[in-house]
Amino acid sequence: MNKRNYQRELDAIIEDNIRKKIRPRLLLHVCCAPCSSYVQEYLSEYFEITLFFYNPNMDSGEEYHKRAAELERLVHEAGFPSETVICKYDSENFESMARGLEREAEGGARCHKCYELRMRKAVGYAAEKGFDYFTTTLSISPYKNADWINEIGERLAKEYGIPHLPSDFKKKNGYKRSVELSQEYDLYRQDYCGCIMSKNERLREAAAQS
Repeated sequence: MNKRNYQRELDAIIEDNIRKKIRPRLLLHVCCAPCSSYVQEYLSEYFEITLFFYNPNMDSGEEYHKRAAELERLVHEAGFPSETVICKYDSENFESMARGLEREAEGGARCHKCYELRMRKAVGYAAEKGFDYFTTTLSISPYKNADWINEIGERLAKEYGIPHLPSDFKKKNGYKRSVELSQEYDLYRQDYCGCIMSKNERLREAAAQS
C-alpha cells in the first residue's frame, strides 16, 4: 500500500484554486506561534486565513496565555494578513479526555485523542462560521503523526460537512523554516507539547542526560 503524499494533495488543491481564481476562507487551528509561522507564510498567499487558538492541553493558564500572546505578536510583527480567535482556556476538557491515559508515552493514544479534541473544536467553529476549509498546524512537528492528523481531519470533515485541507507541513523544509522564523522574531519556543505529561517526560529525559 502506497503512503499518501499529503503535500502533493495540498498542492493540487492550491493549483485548482489558482486556476479558478478563488481565494477560499481557511480556519487554521494553531498550537503555538512557532508552528504557525511557516504555515501562515506559506498559505496566506492562497487562502484568507483565520487563526484558531484552542489548546486545553496546556499545563497551566499561564502557559496558555503566554503562547496565545506570542501568536498575536507574531501576526502583528510579521504582518501576516490573518485574523485571530483566542478561545477560553478550559483545561477540564483535556483532563477529562486524558483520564486513564496519563501513563501513555508521548505520541501514543493520549496524543491521538488530544489531536481530535482540538480539531473537533476548530471544525465546529469553521462549520458555524461558513469557512471553506479547516486544518491544523500540528503536522509541522516532526514528533506528530501526519497520518493520524489527516485521518481525524477527514473523519471530522464528513461529520461536520466542511472540507479538511490535507497537510504535512514539515514537507518542503517547513519545519526548518519555522525554526528560522522563530529565531527571526525571537519567539518563545517551548521544549514540550503542552500537557503536564509531556512536560514531565522532557524533564525525565533531561535528568537522564545530565
